[in-house]
Amino acid sequence: MTTVIGLLIGLAIVWLVSALIIYVVGRLGLGMTVDGFVPAIVAALVISVIIGIVNWLLGLIGIDLTGNLSIIGSIVALLVSAVVLLISDRFVKGMKVDGFGGAIVAAIAIGVGHWIVNWII
Repeated sequence: MTTVIGLLIGLAIVWLVSALIIYVVGRLGLGMTVDGFVPAIVAALVISVIIGIVNWLLGLIGIDLTGNLSIIGSIVALLVSAVVLLISDRFVKGMKVDGFGGAIVAAIAIGVGHWIVNWII
């Protein structure tokens, strides 16, 4: 039971940190805008669900984006993240992605934000 609670707390922390990063990237104007923190929370949830589905589908055809990534794997992961941002734009009211170029820039900024948070922790 304790492991389930710990897992849920960990997921909630990752979700909130992701929402904060999305909010900051949206405020900096790095390829997307977010109207407030609530849309950023919703965006983080939608993005994580879509990423989970995409990773599962890619896993079915033998592509693993979660393991050790080569440069090709990193580029594929970046492109998948950009497409996920574009898809999320359709579902999240209050979030706007500025085309595919904006999605690439936002995906890079979000990835760097996650990297910095993981490095600090």
